[in-house]
Amino acid sequence: MRASLIQLAVSDSEPPAERRARAAALVRAQEGADLVVLPELWPLGGFAYETWGAGAETLEGPTAETMSAAAEAAGVWLHAGSIVERDPDGPIYNTSLLFAPDGELVHTYRKIHRFGFDSGEAVVMGAGQEIVTAATDLGRIGLATCYDLRFPELFRALLDAGAELLVVPAAWPAKRLEHWTLLARARAVEEQAYVLACNTAGTHGGVEQAGHSLVVDPWGRVLAEAGGDEEVLTVDFDQAEVAKARAEFPVHRDRLLGIPAPVQR
Repeated sequence: MRASLIQLAVSDSEPPAERRARAAALVRAQEGADLVVLPELWPLGGFAYETWGAGAETLEGPTAETMSAAAEAAGVWLHAGSIVERDPDGPIYNTSLLFAPDGELVHTYRKIHRFGFDSGEAVVMGAGQEIVTAATDLGRIGLATCYDLRFPELFRALLDAGAELLVVPAAWPAKRLEHWTLLARARAVEEQAYVLACNTAGTHGGVEQAGHSLVVDPWGRVLAEAGGDEEVLTVDFDQAEVAKARAEFPVHRDRLLGIPAPVQR
């Protein structure tokens, strides 16, 4: 499989419409890849809270429309990062979008764990309620977003739902870079799955971003890692390594906690 992680630079000075056009051009340039990934909340900025209300959009909005066309033009599976989704009947959400190579929006994921404690995302946005995996011809993809990385129980649930590949778009700050790389590797080791962690570069909402998108294999080895600036990280890897790792080191069969007790008959 060939995956391209687009570590997009996000700044407060670039209008969202211009950034959408630039991101779409970068996606179209990845023709020949199997899967392309964009970061979290790149249209507005993951820390640009004051713009979210006015900039929120529906699943038929300009970002979804632009990304659908880009996925179809490149002929790739596209995890288009996440948008600020406006639910006509509810709050706003941090919602990821997954497009098939024909441009169809096949899955969405509303971020479950909201960052900010008593401010920002934790206050302004609603929390997602559903664990989401996507059956694709690349294998079953588990969807998570940024702060979700700190909650291993979510990733264990994705494993139990059959996930072999975990895709994590993010807007992770530079001051916690060590946590970003450590947690991405930990989730790969724990679930014996590939982790594709795509972060933003640049500075938005006054918060410098860490960059350093990375691809981790089921043994916890970092196959490739970006620097701190905007770049496209392209990696070839063998999905068969997931089954190999799980067969050679069958740790999951020794789980005792969190497993439903057998029914006594």
